[in-house]
Amino acid sequence: MANPKKQKTHSSTHAGRSHLALKKKTLGVCPKCGKAIEPHTACKVCGFYKGREVVKVALKSVKKK
Repeated sequence: MANPKKQKTHSSTHAGRSHLALKKKTLGVCPKCGKAIEPHTACKVCGFYKGREVVKVALKSVKKK
């Protein structure tokens, strides 16, 4: 097998890994409720996607003290 002639520097090592960094998630806004949602997914708050209800979301129950 081939071996490297010289040691790779730390800067070259890190530069070669530059594409491995985590990317920011892109978020859109739900047109029905205004919450932030990922693109091409149904809203977890109201259950709407592309102007129609696709998921039935139960109302949150309020705890009584």
